[in-house]
Amino acid sequence: MNIIPPEGQRGAPAYLGATAGMRLLDLENKTASDMVLSEVSKTISRYPVDFRGARIISGKEEGSYGWITINYLLESFMKYSFGGRWVRPVSSKIYGALDLGGASTQISFIPKVEIADPGQRADFKLYGFPYSIYTHSFLCYGQNQALKQMLVKAVEGKDLSRPINIPCYPAGYKSTIAQASLYNSPCTVNSAPSSSLVQNINIIGTGNSTQCQDLLKTIYDFNSCTGKDFCSFDGIYQPPVVGNFFAFSAFFYTFDFLNLTSGQDLPTVKSSIQTFCARDWTELQASFPKERMDRLRDYCANANYILTLLLDAYKFNENNWNSISFMKQAADTDIGWTLGYMLNLTNMIPSEAPASVRMQSYDVWIAAVFFIVLTLALGLLMLLLYCR
Repeated sequence: MNIIPPEGQRGAPAYLGATAGMRLLDLENKTASDMVLSEVSKTISRYPVDFRGARIISGKEEGSYGWITINYLLESFMKYSFGGRWVRPVSSKIYGALDLGGASTQISFIPKVEIADPGQRADFKLYGFPYSIYTHSFLCYGQNQALKQMLVKAVEGKDLSRPINIPCYPAGYKSTIAQASLYNSPCTVNSAPSSSLVQNINIIGTGNSTQCQDLLKTIYDFNSCTGKDFCSFDGIYQPPVVGNFFAFSAFFYTFDFLNLTSGQDLPTVKSSIQTFCARDWTELQASFPKERMDRLRDYCANANYILTLLLDAYKFNENNWNSISFMKQAADTDIGWTLGYMLNLTNMIPSEAPASVRMQSYDVWIAAVFFIVLTLALGLLMLLLYCR
């Protein structure tokens, strides 16, 4: 309302897209999910804008819209060749997108190989050029749900009457959590023990980065990828990552806190995370007094989760690590799925190349250049003759 001039507000299209948190709620309690969307719609309908509805978008949409946002902001979709011919941009100039939220994570990019699984492909025609991208969203593998799964694995089979060591929490951190809180999500409910969940669990942080990564790897099912050439985890098809990527949202915020967004190589990143995780909880609190305690506690866990997700799940390695840029913005604009969502819904990216900016054909351009050169040559010849 502050940005749009009053005279333009009534005609301004407004949409609301809900993502993984609402996808989880929809699985858990569809009635509650529908009520949330209904109440939100009632509220936005009172605003002086052209409200066009609220809905839960799919993970595939979320990944695709993030990819569109990045490449739209970087003007990757529109390129010209010498002479004004429109050419399809080479894939190395198109960025992949890595998004990490609280409940899901998305990967989207143009692979070098044919996308073998149609269910993991999204097709677009933008400015006259077709694009087929690989995109997949992993529900329950956003950082909040991943850490909940990590805690479930940490207490699994343990004597809960004794304190449980959590290597992903800083050394010296102590807390008590309700056992039931570990299984109150669709992502973990199936792991709940058959006994009643009434016990309180005492946890102690040990701040060990290596052990933390080992623990986090257990939340993935890598065995289901055995024998498959292209597979991330949980049996999900994924072609080899290729090209340059923007990693945004929680990828950026975690690494920004750790000062790891300046293109550091993988050994440096691992060393920095290991050093941070080894710091004592009391010392961390003194060093970052303004940081929320739950966030400060989770930075070690989130950083190691990012490493396991990128290296073990998505299959990045030391050779292509620096193809990932951890960014909040592109072209001075925040990166996220929302801009791509709006561009798609409002058809602001045409499927065909706009005729108004189309240049002349190559043959016409060559003829024009030849005519200009010939005119200059004749002019010069006449000037020489005149001077004589």
